[in-house]
Amino acid sequence: MRFVPVNGLMEGMYVGKSLFDRNNQLLLSKGSVVQKSYIDKIYKMGYQGIYVEDYISSDIEVKDIISDELRRNTVNTIKNVFIEAENDKKSSKKMNNINETKSLVTDIVDQILENQDTIVNLIDLKMFDDYTFYHCVNVAVLSIVLGTSIGLNKEKLYNLGLGAILHDIGKMFVDSKILNKNGKLTKEEYKHIQKHSEYGYNYLKETFEIPLSSYIGVLQHHEKYDGTGYPSNRAKDDISLFGRIIGIADVYDALTSTRPYRKALLPSEAIEYIMANGGIMFDVNLIQNFVKKVAPFPVGTCVELSNRYKGIVVENYEEACCRPKIKIVLDDNNNEVDSFYYNLKDQKELRNVTITSISDLSIGNLEKCN
Repeated sequence: MRFVPVNGLMEGMYVGKSLFDRNNQLLLSKGSVVQKSYIDKIYKMGYQGIYVEDYISSDIEVKDIISDELRRNTVNTIKNVFIEAENDKKSSKKMNNINETKSLVTDIVDQILENQDTIVNLIDLKMFDDYTFYHCVNVAVLSIVLGTSIGLNKEKLYNLGLGAILHDIGKMFVDSKILNKNGKLTKEEYKHIQKHSEYGYNYLKETFEIPLSSYIGVLQHHEKYDGTGYPSNRAKDDISLFGRIIGIADVYDALTSTRPYRKALLPSEAIEYIMANGGIMFDVNLIQNFVKKVAPFPVGTCVELSNRYKGIVVENYEEACCRPKIKIVLDDNNNEVDSFYYNLKDQKELRNVTITSISDLSIGNLEKCN
């Protein structure tokens, strides 16, 4: 299985991973043949791409840190929690949604602990319209993964996950026209958006029984390590651990998502940004753990090496996060070759790795998967 961006999709490809719409209904089932109408719909819905399976990638397994079903159920539940917050009225439905959220966070923690040796291969299949809800679930997953890497116990991981999954609930109290503005924000508009962390903190504190550390993380997830963040210009260890963790996860997932005002960065570019801001925006010690657990070159992505050979990432290593194992399928002239492997962890002469796209090899070759 490999990931193909929308602009690289072609008719005749075979879907490698089922795709669902915003109502949790099956949109494309695994094994179905891609048609032009499907590509148009995927593009309009805001998906960055899909996983396909063909003869060059049939032996590549993309292992998820949590199940697709748990991710979808959590997205739908968080959507309901946020809608109820926007309605801002007391109801039993509101309490049911938050209780369901707590239960789902527990499930996320359990699955991550079961797979804690797995490096996160996050190429997210999220839609424009439901960006906020997918984003919140991703931030929770990334935060919990980072929490496990620094040895937090299960109770603290749950509290961290709860704060992370609710970190943007304050945006429900921000003017949507400002929140979704395509152009540059005015100073007044930016100040209004900056209020969302306080809005979320106050709403959660006044509405639900949630651990103190969870809603403190919500309040402080935009504080910066050098003291230039908001709402209180806290610096270094004066920012709560949860605030520092959620801040890294929030920025990473935001950077790797397409927004109305910019295209998504590649995972490798987002990791570079995070690392470059160590000691400025982020805690350096937390970054060191983050880059061990979140792959700059996720399994299933197509890459080009410094010798111009192209292949597909098949494995990542915590101790060498930027040096994956790659299955080579094209030579330096883009001619197909009998596949072989480069393990960049050991082959230091191949210095550069760039995420690219390999699209045309899959057409009409499904039979070679067998």
